[in-house]
This record gives sequence, structure tokens and C-alpha cells, in this order.
Amino acid sequence: MKFGGILGFDNGIIVAPMGADVSGPELVAAVANAGGIGLIASPVNKYELTVKAIRQTRNLTKKPFGAGILLEFDQEKTINAIFDEKLACMEVYWGDFPKEMVDEAHKHGVKVIHQVGSVKAAERAIAAGVDCVIAQGVEAGGHIAGTVSLTALVPRVVDVARDWGIPVVAAGAISDARGYVAALALGAKGICVGTRFIATHEAYANDYYKQQLLNYKENQTDRTDLYERLTWRANVRCLNTPFHQKWHDAPDTVQNDDSQPIIGKSIIYSNETILRRFSGQVANPTTTGKLEDMVMYAGQGVGLVNDIVSAREVIRRYVDGAKAIIQEMGQIYLAENNHKGHGASMEEEDGEADLIVEDGWAWV
Repeated sequence: MKFGGILGFDNGIIVAPMGADVSGPELVAAVANAGGIGLIASPVNKYELTVKAIRQTRNLTKKPFGAGILLEFDQEKTINAIFDEKLACMEVYWGDFPKEMVDEAHKHGVKVIHQVGSVKAAERAIAAGVDCVIAQGVEAGGHIAGTVSLTALVPRVVDVARDWGIPVVAAGAISDARGYVAALALGAKGICVGTRFIATHEAYANDYYKQQLLNYKENQTDRTDLYERLTWRANVRCLNTPFHQKWHDAPDTVQNDDSQPIIGKSIIYSNETILRRFSGQVANPTTTGKLEDMVMYAGQGVGLVNDIVSAREVIRRYVDGAKAIIQEMGQIYLAENNHKGHGASMEEEDGEADLIVEDGWAWV
């Protein structure tokens, strides 16, 4: 499934490094095997656990893959593990990644992908020498740094990156091939996808969470900072579940501290984790407790997620669907003029320049 490959991969489809461990070895390997860019949701500042996750993924694929790093926290140990294991790429997010760190990554043969939510952040990333920029629109699920829609943000970031020859990837509510083609039309070279990949067999998410994605539409998500306030106050987009609706307007003093009841437990990267109300951890297959009271991250593209399939099938739909749309649009908008034959042009009349079609290309 080669189509629009970037950074040496067969296609330009990236699976977002969804935490805490949704983007685990099985999902990352499945995306890699299908020619996409798989990104492990790395443990926070844990060398041994990061190496373990990388090696588990390598047991499932011979293809290159990468890992995601959340810059909000100290990640020196995790980054060192990525360098030592010589991954193909590393996605960084939610903070600056200075030139000296980009240069260090390059010394280890690791390409740097920086996800941003604004033009200014993109400019800083480009100046630091990154290999790729992901422009994330406010429609995206999970943690969202920006406030601008994808269609407004991507062309601006593309304009900034063009002179540097740096590819831009679009992220935010791209759940089918139509969104993929739209991103390409905006100037992006690929897409970064989260919500659609949660609803796959390989995603390390609880089945309850996966099924809930099938029941919600684009107007049933909410951008909020309600979750994980104790350690990190950040906006996320999640499903507007009955639990979330009840607590949506909770004052800033409400947070996931010890005063909140325990609503469940999970095993995350081999460690048992207690989940209190308003925890920012989504449910994985080991999670027990009140699943309906847990956060469920999802973007506004959730209304287009209608089934649970393999990650390979998701990528096939993106690739084959995009090819079909582009071909159909070419037939409609770039069709040869049957009356004048191949290479014909529409002559200028009344002082107005008309459309010229030649060898499959069109211009005025």
C-alpha cells in the first residue's frame, strides 16, 4: 500500500502515540507492517520500560517505527532509550525541542517529528531543524495544544515549512479517505490519526471504550481541562458522556487528588495504577471498575467511526479511498475536452482567460 510516502515510509499515515498505552506494540507493529508510521506511546521517563516496549514491537515487525514523547515532563531516560534502540523516528509534543536535542537525535539516526498547535510553535520547530511537523487542529482528540481549526492551521504551517523542504502532516478529525484527500489539498503530505485507530483490533484499549466510539457523533465531544488537573492542566477533547456532562462545569478546585473516590484500577506498563475520579487515564484491557466514569478521548471525527476492524484495513481504506477520490476528481475537473481533442485549450473570450487542459493538467 504505497501512497504518498514520507520520511522513508511507504505511506504518509501516522498512528498517534496515544497514551498511556493504547498505541502499544500490537498497534504500532500493525501500522508499520501496513507501511505506515507507528509511534509507541512511550512510558514517562522510564528507560527499561521503554526498551521493553520497543523490543516487544520488534518481535512483531521488521519494519521501522518510532515513539512519541510528551515534553511536559522530564523524559531524559525515555529519550535515551529511544536513542540507544535507534528507532527510525521520534515524535515530540507539548513543548519545545531545541536544536541541540534535534541534533543529538540525528546523531543517533533518529528523525524528529514535532507536533504543534500553532504557527509560532511550527516556526520554532522548523528553526530547530526537525524533519517533519504535525499540525494539529482543535478538532483532534486527546491533548490539544492549539485553538485553531485544521483547515485554517495546515495551510499556514505548510507556507512556513515550504522553503525548508519539511513535510507537514495534518492531525484532527481525519477519520476517512475524504479527510485524507482534504489534508492533501491543504498542502499536507500525510495524516496523523488517533480516534480511528482506537477502534481497531490491535489498539490496547478496553472493548467498552472502543464500542462507545461507535455510539457518538461529531457534536458529542467536548474540549475540557477537567481531567488530570493534579499533575497537568491541559485541554483535551473527549466523548461527552453522561458522566462528563454531569461534571463539565466543575470548578477549578475539583481535581483528581486523594479526596476523589477510586473508580478503578489498571495495569499500565506492568505497574498497577489506581484510577481516581477525573483521572486522565483511559481504560485499557486490564482496567476494572466504573468504566463509564472514566475519560474517553476522541476527536470530532468520531462520527465517521462505525466499525472495529484491523489497523491494516484502516490504512487500506485511507489509501484506496484517497486514490479513488483523486482519480474521480481528475476525471471531473481535469477531463480532456472531447470536442477539441487531446491537449486542446479553451480560448480567451471577452478578455477573460479560460481553462487550459493539456496532458492531464489544468491551469488558467
